[in-house]
Amino acid sequence: MFKKFAPKEEISSQAKTKSSVQRAIRAKLLEQYPALNPYADVILPKKAPMVLIKCKDNISMIMMNDTYLFFQTFDGPYYPTLQLLHKYPDIMPKVQVDKGAIKFVMAGANIMCPGLTSPGASLDAGIPKGTPVAVMAEGKEHAVAIGLMMMSSDEIMKLRKGVGIEPVTYLGDGLYKVCAEAALSALAHAESDSE
Repeated sequence: MFKKFAPKEEISSQAKTKSSVQRAIRAKLLEQYPALNPYADVILPKKAPMVLIKCKDNISMIMMNDTYLFFQTFDGPYYPTLQLLHKYPDIMPKVQVDKGAIKFVMAGANIMCPGLTSPGASLDAGIPKGTPVAVMAEGKEHAVAIGLMMMSSDEIMKLRKGVGIEPVTYLGDGLYKVCAEAALSALAHAESDSE
């Protein structure tokens, strides 16, 4: 989805949201990610302006304090950016791929069931189809991707073949690079303001 994401070409509009829209987005995010509640006032401060960015291919992104936080396609689920997930790793369900799947995940490939069911992988029971998940990798500390469950975890364990997770963003894709650049820019701006 974000393999070659470039803001200058992809972004069609951006605007501050009305407070009613901001409240509605915040409520939807907290409903979708209940584990976000303890961090909600830090990540989504009520008084800070929220910017809604519309991109090509019906992608919307949420930015606050010059930081990309969440994105969605069409009216689908919201996904956190990997940078946000690295700061708050427990806000969404996790799966783990084995070492053999890492290079494919880092290339944006679909995550196949064998990479989720072999030794070195980890998959909790009861994750429904259509759930956004953090994709961890054997031997790595932080998530390497975020994806959407194409089958339930129980189906993946039973079938052990086919596409288990469709990636939506991964380390090194266009969205990751844009978020990293924005974070560096915000840090440089904060440092120049403090001088």
